Amino acid sequence: QEDRQGLPFVGKAGQLLTKILETAEINRDNDIYIANTVKCRPPENRTPTAEEIKMCYPYLEAQIFHVKPKIMLLAGAPAVKTILGTDEGMTKIRGKWFKYQGIDVMPIFHPSYLLRNQSRAVGSPKWYTWQDMIELKGAREFIKKVAELS
Repeated sequence: QEDRQGLPFVGKAGQLLTKILETAEINRDNDIYIANTVKCRPPENRTPTAEEIKMCYPYLEAQIFHVKPKIMLLAGAPAVKTILGTDEGMTKIRGKWFKYQGIDVMPIFHPSYLLRNQSRAVGSPKWYTWQDMIELKGAREFIKKVAELS
């Protein structure tokens, strides 16, 4: 779907991402810019290789430079590895704040992972994602207040 439409996160995972963002009062069409680590889906929707990521990284870097985000969410391990350069497990680092070129960055579970893990029980990936959105909402409100004071 992404390659056909030329847009990131437009399939089932994208629909879930939209719902997740809405819990933090983020409007996908007006409040955010979504970019993928690689600029076309690898065959059979597999995880991108290091070489594919390396080839696409200059484009991602240019997108970040031009958009100048205040906050970046890194959805899944390939995004985390690309931006933060770590192989730490998502369960360990999700929901924590990091810095990338002065930008506040938070790893979250990829929506496709959440589709494969449907439980909402305490300690499940979906439960952790809910906690991450509560944290994100608080950070966004703080940024807005600081901007108003400037």
